[in-house]
Amino acid sequence: MNEPQNNRVAVIGLGAMGGAMAATLHKAGWDVTGFDPSEAARQAAAETGIGTTDTLSSLAGTPYAVLSLPAAGIVETTVPQLLASPGTVAIIDTTTSEPATSKHMAQLAEAAGAAFIDAPVSGGRDGAATGTLSAFVGATDAALKAAEPVLLALTGGNYSHIGGPGSGNVVKLLNNVLAAANLASVGEALGVAKAYGIDPATAAASISGASGGSKVSAAMYPNWVLTGTHDSGFSMGLMARDAALAVDVAAQIGEKPALLAAVANQWQDALAVLGPRADFTEIARTVAPAITPAGAPASTSAA
Repeated sequence: MNEPQNNRVAVIGLGAMGGAMAATLHKAGWDVTGFDPSEAARQAAAETGIGTTDTLSSLAGTPYAVLSLPAAGIVETTVPQLLASPGTVAIIDTTTSEPATSKHMAQLAEAAGAAFIDAPVSGGRDGAATGTLSAFVGATDAALKAAEPVLLALTGGNYSHIGGPGSGNVVKLLNNVLAAANLASVGEALGVAKAYGIDPATAAASISGASGGSKVSAAMYPNWVLTGTHDSGFSMGLMARDAALAVDVAAQIGEKPALLAAVANQWQDALAVLGPRADFTEIARTVAPAITPAGAPASTSAA
């Protein structure tokens, strides 16, 4: 294992995922300082024993930094501030960002004698809280080696080195749009099963043991949809954003994935009805409202 040069790490963004990752690093023995513009988020982190600051610039030159941010644009304004003072070894960006942004940030870091890797993660808040996330890594070999101590603490080694800077973002976006498609299609399928008088839970379990099965049918629908809890911790707004970004990234290189584009549009329709703060599993309320106790949303999107 590549040992850290220093155990100081900054975590930028202390929301559901960032806060959980900060807690995991703290429990693993790292000296963590967290930043978030939200006082409530900083207070929640402080209650778990994590040091916090309300000034991003005070973290410049921290040896390691983990980013958990809502958009690529915020990554672009954050990284230069972290590199403003010498001392940064590696920046690990877990944001579901954009490949062009990650390529540019990697160039900025290299010019400053530091490493930057795009490492968008999967596994939700539970994975973040237990250090069992999976990560899609885009980086040079040297940058990955520099960032590996933090990456191992967050994933337990469960990461894939996809390729150079930006490649982690591409594959994570493809993963998310595939999940978006599966959430819609499994919902529709279970809606058909219920219409035939078949228990959706029985149908989901049967499908999950066959060729049509997936994590969506095996876990997401049984745990969060059929129960009506819809409390995965991942928002409708973020999934709709990621599905649209995946199609946009494809278009940038001349690809036109028709099915994925239709899926992205379906999520935009659901977003218009349910709002960005709804749980992403609430897509079922628009494609198969009969199978969730939460039922159909109060209004429908415009045609």
